[in-house]
Order: sequence, then C-alpha cells, then structure tokens
Amino acid sequence: MLRRTKVLAGLFGLALAAATGAALAAGEQFVPLLSYRVGPYAAGGSGFFGGYIDYMNYVNMKEGGINGVKLSWEECETEYNNSRGVECYERLKKHGGGASMVQPLSTGISYSLIDRVATDKIPLVTIGYGRTDAADGSVFPWVFPMITTYWSQASDIIKYIETKAGGADKLRGKKIVHLYHDSAYGKEPIPVLEAYAKQLGFELTLIPVAHPGNEQGAQWLQIRQIKPDWVILWGWGVMNPTALKAAAKVGYPRTQIIGDWWAGSEEDVIPAGDAAKGYTAAAFNGSGANLPLVQAIKKVVYGAGKGNLEDKSRIGSVYHVRGIVSGIVTVEAIRVAQEHFGKGKVMTGEQVRWGLDHLNLTEARLKQLDADGLMPPTHVTCEDHEGSGLARFQTWDGNEWKVVSGWISPDKQMLRAMIVESANKYAKEKGITPRDCSKEG
Repeated sequence: MLRRTKVLAGLFGLALAAATGAALAAGEQFVPLLSYRVGPYAAGGSGFFGGYIDYMNYVNMKEGGINGVKLSWEECETEYNNSRGVECYERLKKHGGGASMVQPLSTGISYSLIDRVATDKIPLVTIGYGRTDAADGSVFPWVFPMITTYWSQASDIIKYIETKAGGADKLRGKKIVHLYHDSAYGKEPIPVLEAYAKQLGFELTLIPVAHPGNEQGAQWLQIRQIKPDWVILWGWGVMNPTALKAAAKVGYPRTQIIGDWWAGSEEDVIPAGDAAKGYTAAAFNGSGANLPLVQAIKKVVYGAGKGNLEDKSRIGSVYHVRGIVSGIVTVEAIRVAQEHFGKGKVMTGEQVRWGLDHLNLTEARLKQLDADGLMPPTHVTCEDHEGSGLARFQTWDGNEWKVVSGWISPDKQMLRAMIVESANKYAKEKGITPRDCSKEG
C-alpha cells in the first residue's frame, strides 16, 4: 500500500522528502532512498529517483515482488549535501528490518558513507559515479561503482575525441580543457586525464567551477584565451546549461564540447536552447519513451495512477531511464541472492552483497527483462565491482538525443593498474587486509 509522508527534523532543519513507497511491513525488502528533489540538482534527483521508484512499483505490481517478496522504500531529502546524506543514511538504515543497499546518487555522499557501510554491512551501489578505485572489490567489499566508473568514462571520452581528431597521434600538441564541478565528483577523473595528457602529448588545463555552477563568466573568458581544441564538460545540474550558454556567448563551438554522462540529459540542454544544438555527451544508458520496458512501466504503473513523475513528458528521459537501470540492478541483485540463500525470503544487506558480487546481467537476461537497449551487459565479480566500463555518445539535435557512436571500451589494462595501486594505498592507510576473492563462494 502506497503512502506519502512528510517529516521535519528540527536540529538541522532537515526535511525528509515526501516519501512515496510501499508501506513498511514485516516480510518486505526495504530500500532506503537518499534522494534530492529540491535545489540546483533537483532535475537529476527527481528524474533518477522517479525512475527508480517506478521500477520497484512495476516489479511489485506486475510480479508481486521478487519471488513474492514485496519491495518497500522511503525517501529522505539530502539536497545533495554530504552531511544531510549521512544523516538520512543513519535515519533509514535500520528501517523495515534493515536496508538492502543504498544508492545516494552523489559522489560526495558516497565518499562519506564508505566506512559506515562496511561497519553496517550494507552495500553501497554507485552506478556511474563515486570512488573509482572501489572497483577493486578485494579492498572495497561493500562498495559497487557498477556498470562504468568515472575513470572509464574519462578513458572513453579521450577515445571518442581520438576518433573525431583522426587518431590518437593527432592529439599530440592539441589543447584540452577539463571544465569541472569543483567537488569530489569533478575531481575524480583528473588522474586519468593527466595520464593521457602525458601519454598522448596534449596540453591539459584544469578549470574548476564553484557550486552550483551558475557563474562561469571568468572560466569561459579563460577558455576563449586558451583556444582549446576540445572542452570536456564535467558538470552537474544548473552548471550544464549555464556552460553551453556561456560557450555560445564567447563564440566557442558547442561541437567541440564533450560532456560527461551527468551533463547529458534533456534537463541539461533544453534550458540552453539553440546554444545546445550539436553538443555531444557520454551515456551509459539508453533513453526514449518507446523503449519496451519504459512502455511497460507506463502501461502498468502510470496506467494505474501510481507513477512517480508528475511531469509525464519526462517518462523515458535520460535521468528517468537511469533510475530504472538502478532499479534493475537492485532487483536483480536481490533475486540472485534469493537463488543462493532461499527464494521468497527477505535478504539481509550481507546477502544482497553476495548477490551483487555474483551479478551477471547478460544480453539474454536484459532481453528477458525487456531492458535490451537500456544498458550494456554487466558482469560483476568479487575482484571487479565495475563490470562493463562501456559508454557511448549522443548528440543533441535540438529536439532529442541521437546516438552517434557504438559502445566504447576504456583502456582496461591501464585503468586496472591505476585502480589496484590506488586501492592498495587506501588499504594501507586504513589498515585494511584485502579479502581473498579466490576463497569467496
């Protein structure tokens, strides 16, 4: 039974968002939602968590849950703020018999939760964001930066630029600007970009943009002076349309701007108007209202008046589908855990972690879920908590996103060496003994 609650927390003025979910009850699988639907990042948060909730509703309504176990959830408004995210996590982690996993959709919040989830034995899933070296599952057994990471995306972007330039050798002597959100999120790809600059011989300039990103005049004047061959836009929320409009103002061609996947939604380009036409961004999920699973959700969930998005035009948008992808990962990890620990039972966080460690979303399985076209196949193991690492690129034509590349694979060999080195350094600093994955069942 669905419910909507609003709770105010006094000391910090923390608002717990209107919580829409199945009623908390014994025998249900609880999923805490550290969401944000207000502030400068509301478009991303509302679209993503709308899709996440829509998929869980869909599974409950169409299948009666996971082998008869209904999903329940509750939202807590973080406003994309680290301290509020931690407080929301602490408030919800024991609700409904205990959290299955947590997906905060925030690199900063995920960094703040890494030690806590290990203590609480609750998996932290960061699909397309978060700390990249957590892909080393031997050092970070409770963290899953799944499908693809920021380091893989940086590699994929450089590879895409290589194709546009006519080959890797053509980047020598070129100028590339990394225009980034001045946060843990924006800084995450810098080591990879610096490694590529040294390897391929291009000049890399790092230009930060302060939160929330609606003031960029000085940055684009600097870009106009540098005259870079390419600008990598690593933005979020209002920063993205602001960047595209500022680029147009100084005369920098949008066709030379490549955005990351958090700068590649409809909400990033529509507000920029004509300044966005021809702009290209990365993506790790498909989009579109005609995707089979989106159509099924529209029929089953929205047809029953249970849809989470108030603006129906956003159904099938990039962020909405990205939330559906997170829902698929959640449900399938629980399903895999049930196959091992017992069908029809509520799984603990520890058991769900086992499910994530053994998650293999093949093309055949995605097709069974009507999810072919939504995401690349992804196989997670104890050692590798990322999976595919794939990304493709899409260009905004003024009305919709058009896919302009196939799936591009990152330089796995280079990145894995960097991941292991960084993870081992973290383990040494924290006194962590990496688990022996050869002994994991």
